[in-house]
Amino acid sequence: MIRLNLGGRDGGALKILCLGSHSDDIEIGCGGTVLRLIEQYPGCIFHWVVFSAIGVRKAEAQRGAESFAGSKRLERSLFKEFPDTFMPFVGADVKNVFEELKQTVSPDLIFTHNRKDAHQDHRLISELTWNAFRDHFILEYEIPKYDGDLGQPSVFVPLESETCKTKVRYIMDAFQSQHTKRWFEENTFLSLMRLRGMECNAPSGYAEAFYCRKLVL
Repeated sequence: MIRLNLGGRDGGALKILCLGSHSDDIEIGCGGTVLRLIEQYPGCIFHWVVFSAIGVRKAEAQRGAESFAGSKRLERSLFKEFPDTFMPFVGADVKNVFEELKQTVSPDLIFTHNRKDAHQDHRLISELTWNAFRDHFILEYEIPKYDGDLGQPSVFVPLESETCKTKVRYIMDAFQSQHTKRWFEENTFLSLMRLRGMECNAPSGYAEAFYCRKLVL
């Protein structure tokens, strides 16, 4: 397999934009990859945007961002309060957030939702990501859910087993309000990473996977 080496566009620090519809989406979808990127590129910086972080979920989103990226690497963290499951109905306001983002950051790498995700909020964020950032490297992450919408991703990031354990520990610690949900379990997150690790023959047996629509080498 071809392995990509990332670098800042201007020769500076690697700039990464993480987009999530809800608190915990980013961490579940690409938390392990975030931890690995920090190891590979110690000087990298993050812009962290969550579109629905209301009440206790806002504090959880802040804790998640700081746990994974670290407060010193968070160039910007933005926690909006759009209503969960209703984002397509306030799409103009959500799009305005993207219009502001593209004026303030030109990231080297963007993480966002998969365009075929079964959740309507996730699909909207994915669509608007591509509307706003048309000349950027975008990886779409996956979120396991009851709907059973997992597909066949084409980009894999092998992870050390300890990285996976750290990811799951951070998630379980940061998002206490989600512990009542039956799917929100350590085994759910580890199982998906184990499956993707098998698919890419990761040395540790674990990986995260992404969908990439467009890539120029």
